[in-house]
Amino acid sequence: MHRHPLAQLSRRPTRRLRAPAETVGTIAERVPENGGRDSKMARLEAVLFLAKEPLHSRKISQYANLTDGTEARTLANRLNELYDLSGCAFRVHDIAGGMQLRTRYNLANWISRLHHVPRAIKLSPPVMETLAVVAYRQPVLRADIEAVRGVACGELLRQLMERDLVRISGRSQDLGRPYFYGTTRLFLQIFGLRSLEDLPRFDDFRANQETGATQS
Repeated sequence: MHRHPLAQLSRRPTRRLRAPAETVGTIAERVPENGGRDSKMARLEAVLFLAKEPLHSRKISQYANLTDGTEARTLANRLNELYDLSGCAFRVHDIAGGMQLRTRYNLANWISRLHHVPRAIKLSPPVMETLAVVAYRQPVLRADIEAVRGVACGELLRQLMERDLVRISGRSQDLGRPYFYGTTRLFLQIFGLRSLEDLPRFDDFRANQETGATQS
């Protein structure tokens, strides 16, 4: 049975970073004593370090006293170059329409050992299937979700709304004016998506399945 491509988001293989060919001494020679940061980059880094959620580039520019969002993004890219060069455990990610400083994905298993780190959200297969239908068909009516799944989804939608993964996004003009459902910003954050455009396409998922079957 084929899994919906959305279900693969939480188990996507992390990109392994290639170890730098240079020795530590060589890297140290390439990175300036101040870490390559000027006062603007240092302010941006401080804002990202303290932010509890992704911030839009314009908001970051205001907090860090930068010219505009474009400068904030340019400095964030330069900051990532320094992080990659020095092998830092974190980098700036484009998440949910903003930027956020996050640890690298390949360190997730180690970070999860800390008691204060939020645990991964676990969703049952029926809940995940319902979330997938909402994510790919939004704005979508409950009747349409149930038509796709073939079962009642009222309780599952309630659970997703309680977890702040699904929200009411409007009302239909049909008889009874039923609600439209869509995903939330938290949904993008949890699944590491910049926007809904980053949702995996079924064609890509099928191609990966066929490639894996060929290799096996």
